[in-house]
Order: sequence, then structure tokens, then C-alpha cells
Amino acid sequence: MATAEAVRGAGIRPRSAPGACGAFARFVLCGGGVGLASSFAVSALASWTPWILANALVTVVSTLLATELHARFTFGAGGRATWRQHAQSAGSAAAAYGVTCAAMLLLQQLVASPGAFLEQGVYLSASALAGVARFAVLRLVVFARTRSRGAGDRDGEGASTGEGAVAVRTVAVRPVTAAAAPAALCRAA
Repeated sequence: MATAEAVRGAGIRPRSAPGACGAFARFVLCGGGVGLASSFAVSALASWTPWILANALVTVVSTLLATELHARFTFGAGGRATWRQHAQSAGSAAAAYGVTCAAMLLLQQLVASPGAFLEQGVYLSASALAGVARFAVLRLVVFARTRSRGAGDRDGEGASTGEGAVAVRTVAVRPVTAAAAPAALCRAA
């Protein structure tokens, strides 16, 4: 089994995706920041256009921005999001859009004239609920590293040449015997 020192000594930088907790913290930071900014943008646009249209416009822009942030930072993909990832992310964003619209329509049915704070609270709560579901979809489907791509992939992204593909290089490590250890360590340094 190769150690981290042996891998670094061979000139290879190990690259690993963050664990579930780390990825969720990054998701909350990136997605939550974009979501919070979106809630204010929706409120501002809703004063000029119908709320549903304002939410649709903000959802499209925020989804593009958040998908790029998630590809580069949240899930450790290390590069720009591919068209496939944008399309899959858009599908989960469409479901989130439906949840926020349904929550706001329900609020309008239950409260004749809701105040700005109540609207923000309902919108952000619905967004948070949808966000947890989006995290699961993005982590397990859209930015999953274990999914194999190959000949059946129709968008031209092969396993070794596609955007977002991770290059893996194996390193053979020989066990060092106790007698050879000092000499081997000197050569390695």
C-alpha cells in the first residue's frame, strides 16, 4: 500500500473528493449564498413582474452560477461544469423551482396579504428543503466520481478525455526490508 509520502515523492498530487460532511458544508456555503442572494433578487424583480416569472428568471441565473461553483469547489470536480452536469443540475433546479412556487402559492392562499418577512421566511424554508434534496442529487448523480463513462456515453466524453475526467496514475511501491531501510531512505531523500 502506497503512503502519501511515497505518492508525493513520485511527483503525484493525490486528489480526492471531499467527504459527505465537507461537501455538504461547501454546498451550504455556495448554494446557500447564491440562494440567499436569489431570494432578494426575486423580491426585487417581483415588484416589476409577476412573482412566478421573477422566480423563474432568478432560478435560471442562480442555477448556472451554483452549478459552476459546485463543480469547481463543492464536489471537488476541479474544473468547469460540463454541459451534461448543467443539464442534470437544471433538472434538479426545476424541481426546486416547483417546490418554491408551490410554497409561495400556498402562502398566498392561506394569508391574504403576507408581509415581506413572512414571504422571505417561506421562500427560504422551501429553498432549504429543496436544497437538501438537490445536494443528494448533485452528489450522488451529477458530480458522482464513481460512475464509469465509456463507450455507451453519447456526448463524446470518454473516460480519459472528457471534461471532468480524473486522471489516475498507479505507482508501484516495493516493500523495504529492515536491512535496506537506511540506504533506501537516503536515496529517497
